[in-house]
Amino acid sequence: MPYSHLNDYPAEVRERAARIRLACFDVDGTLTDGRLIFDSEGRELKAFHVHDGQGLVLLRKTGFAVAFVTARASTIAEQRAAELGLEAHTRVADKLACVREIAQRLGIGLDEVAFMGDDLPDLRVMAHVGLSVAPANAHPWVRERVHWRTGAQGGAGAGRELCDLLLAAQGHAERVLAQVLE
Repeated sequence: MPYSHLNDYPAEVRERAARIRLACFDVDGTLTDGRLIFDSEGRELKAFHVHDGQGLVLLRKTGFAVAFVTARASTIAEQRAAELGLEAHTRVADKLACVREIAQRLGIGLDEVAFMGDDLPDLRVMAHVGLSVAPANAHPWVRERVHWRTGAQGGAGAGRELCDLLLAAQGHAERVLAQVLE
């Protein structure tokens, strides 16, 4: 039986998703809810959704390259990426240049890159990639300029929605489900 939800996506989004080989994610507001929380000693705290982590690992295990690309200095984002077996690029001043470098290293074009972001620092890179995605609660200027918006908010499963779309569009979803059900 074909993955039943694939037809829930617009045809153009499915076509774009079918070409993606590298998925890049902003962190704050995309994989987290966007709040910056500090303890009494000034240490930053972040909450990541477990569903997003599962989706990111599934992408990696099915052959996608996956990277965090964030402007903030974030040891927590670096630790989360390492825990999931992903690349982390923090303190990134120019996200487009960073994504271009990753794509070039992998030997792929920007049309084979998906980028998920939520605010103005993400717009430039999103204008150049094959699939740009924003969480439901992204800033309106971003939401109106992307190829697709998730139903979930940043930090509440939005990343997983992109992962599931990519897996389904490239025919991996059924195999992943079959492996889980074995």
